[in-house]
Amino acid sequence: MNVKFNNRDPVYLQVVRHFKEEIATGKLAAGQEIPSRRELAGLFEINPNTAQRAYKEMESQSLITTEGNSPSRITKDEGVLKLIRSELLQEAVGVFVGSVMKITESMDELLQLVKEKYESERAKPQEDVL
Repeated sequence: MNVKFNNRDPVYLQVVRHFKEEIATGKLAAGQEIPSRRELAGLFEINPNTAQRAYKEMESQSLITTEGNSPSRITKDEGVLKLIRSELLQEAVGVFVGSVMKITESMDELLQLVKEKYESERAKPQEDVL
């Protein structure tokens, strides 16, 4: 797994965000088994305690479920899955709007630019991040 961690945010929260992004983009499917905590620590090259903390956080947010000694799996709860997508979109739009408000006053101009960029990016071949 290729994840670039920043120095601002706690690593365990960045791991949680990575899983949310993978779920929102469909790279991780509902009910899909995920690596064990030790495997994830090795894949991400992080401390096993950090991986444990990330799993605990994902369980508290109902992103994953773990039953007994069975492997952890992505939730099948449609409400949680929709919430993840909505949360990430709201965050991205908030950052975007905050930055462009300083530059443009015309909503039509902004929407046209966004539409053009979106269509341009959709036309490009998609890369696998995982």
